[in-house]
Amino acid sequence: MVDSSFATAAKKGNARRLFLLFVWCFSAFQMTKGATPKKAVTVPFSKNYMPTWSFDHIKYFNGGNEIQLHLDNYTGTGFHSKESYLFGYFHMHIKLVAGDSAGTVTAFYLSSNGNEHDEVDFEFLGNRTGEPYILQTNVFTGGVGNREQRIYLWFDPTANFHTYSVLWNSYLITFFVDDIPIRIFKNTENLGVKFASEQPMKLYSSLWNADDWATRGGREKTDWTKAPFVASYKGFHIDACDATLDDEYCETEGKKWWNQKEYQDLDAAQYRRLMWVHRKFTIYNYCTDKARFPKRPIECKVNKDA
Repeated sequence: MVDSSFATAAKKGNARRLFLLFVWCFSAFQMTKGATPKKAVTVPFSKNYMPTWSFDHIKYFNGGNEIQLHLDNYTGTGFHSKESYLFGYFHMHIKLVAGDSAGTVTAFYLSSNGNEHDEVDFEFLGNRTGEPYILQTNVFTGGVGNREQRIYLWFDPTANFHTYSVLWNSYLITFFVDDIPIRIFKNTENLGVKFASEQPMKLYSSLWNADDWATRGGREKTDWTKAPFVASYKGFHIDACDATLDDEYCETEGKKWWNQKEYQDLDAAQYRRLMWVHRKFTIYNYCTDKARFPKRPIECKVNKDA
């Protein structure tokens, strides 16, 4: 027969463990939820963007809430944001060129001007029919780049729209694919590595021919009999600090959601997903390229890139 006092204590112990487990799960849920970038609202292309070149190769649908970029053997096309921004959340829903896309590049990126420019790149490198797209990311700070990483995506990016986004604040730059972090670039100015913290950047996107390098190092050329190549876009909201009128304000203000504590680093769940991407889908990482970088770049260890 079990002693009644022991049974009572055991029940209390179980209750306490269950309570602590609930608190832990709730806290973990809150932490994950809090660290996920906010959802964007639907706005038409013309609210925040304008064509950059070859206006006749941009097609508009659904009242301007969706557009297509067209590439043929005459020209590609592109667009950019009307304003410049310093910190914020930048996203785009993109459906990439279907079929034989070898030689083509669809780009979505942030960039400032000048020789010592900052830049944050998504570049989607096309491939032969049936072969997977390659997503290349890169980060330039103070005019210094050569920080390429390449991954395969875990889905067909031509079948449906997927969300590609950048969270940029004074602490880090994080690349997301469908809210899954695929890369993080932390502010390591204390180690002597420049960070994108002072130069406002515009958003750009383009569809263009790069068959001199994009597919198998340029060995696979664009098949123009498959033209026009079409990439589709929607989701033109920008949630960021407009630096066009007052960039000093953007450098110092800290009240926006992307500067709050929960966005100054990834949480544990996000780091696990980042490591999953690195393990399963990474095909090139400058951090491990000893031929190019015999001395490992300083930021790689901090950024958990290898």
